Formats: sequence, C-alpha cells, structure tokens
Amino acid sequence: MKALLATKLGMTQLFDENGRVNSVTLLQAGPCTVTQVKEFATDGYDAIQVGFGESKHIAKPQEGHLKKSKAKSKHIAEFRITTLDSDQTEENSAFNIGDIIKADVFSVGDMVEVSGISKGKGFAGTIKRHNFARGPKTHGSHNYREPGSIGAGYPQHVFKGQKMAGRMGTDKVTVKNLKIVLVDADKNIIAIKGAIPGPNKGLVRVQGIVK
Repeated sequence: MKALLATKLGMTQLFDENGRVNSVTLLQAGPCTVTQVKEFATDGYDAIQVGFGESKHIAKPQEGHLKKSKAKSKHIAEFRITTLDSDQTEENSAFNIGDIIKADVFSVGDMVEVSGISKGKGFAGTIKRHNFARGPKTHGSHNYREPGSIGAGYPQHVFKGQKMAGRMGTDKVTVKNLKIVLVDADKNIIAIKGAIPGPNKGLVRVQGIVK
C-alpha cells in the first residue's frame, strides 16, 4: 500500500520529456511513522495508522498511544488496506509499528488520490455558493443577486437543505486520478500534476490508487 500524509508547498511548472509545460503541486511528503497496525482478526478490518509532523506538547492519552512507535506526531491518520482482487489481499504484515514511510514509497507515473480541506471563503451568497443566475438588470428591476422565493408559503417553515447563502469552503475534498511526475527522495518532496485542495501549508492525504 502506498499512502502518507503531506503538507502542500505550492504550485509551480515542470517541463516533460517532450518539452511541454505542466502545472504541478509540490508536497512535503513525510516522513511518516507507522503508529498502529490494525488487522481483520482483532479490529475487523486491515489498516495502518501513520503519524506526521512533530508536536512540542502531546496530551497524555496521545503520548501513551504513541509510546510503542516512539513518535511525537502532530497529525495522525488511518489508511485502509484495500483489496487488490477477489483472491488476493494486500498484506499489512509488511508494516510494523515504528516504520518510517518516506516520499520514495511513490514512483514517477503512479496514480494517486489526494484529500484535503478546501480553502474557506467566508459567508457567500447564492450566486457564488450555488451558481444561481442573477436577476434582470433592465426595466427597473433591482433584483440583481437576491436568492428569490424559497417556497415557504406552506407549510409555513423553511425546509431543510434549501440552497441559501451561508458559509462556503472548508469542506473535505478528494481529487482522484492525479499523476506523480517527480519524486525527490532526499528532500521528501513529490510533484503531482494538477491542483489539489487546500491552502499552502495545509495537510493532505495522499493514497495510491489500486487498479
């Protein structure tokens, strides 16, 4: 299984072997420490838990949880070990508590999916948040960006889930089928073709796609 936590460094451009320019996102990928290994026999599913970053102040429960791995991880995430096919399951015995996962777990050409928290955009109206059409700007109309009727004449209350103005952004977003175009094992940096969710310095999950 190929998976780790990373922080977003920003975007830049790289040229491929044909001289074409590609927009890429640079990630500080690891090093991550395996803090727990879950097995189907004891936990009901196969997974590994990894820690990333270093925290100066760790709570007592978390300190006890990380005692075996000897890590001081600031961020902890769990990755399910997925099935390769109907008869073969990826072995989680390859991972032990305390193992270090670095950027070189990935190779150039690998396809991955990246999950992160999107940028917050504050309080937004219906046009920006839900792509509503604006009102007419002729014949004396002043209904430019108002949401219009919400159909609450009956039963005298607003139904849940109505598309209205409100907080926009800061949602979990997953982008699939992204290609790794560069791996720097010495600096633990990987470059992914295209954009990924979240601001610079934001935490993201990178996981290889099982074909």
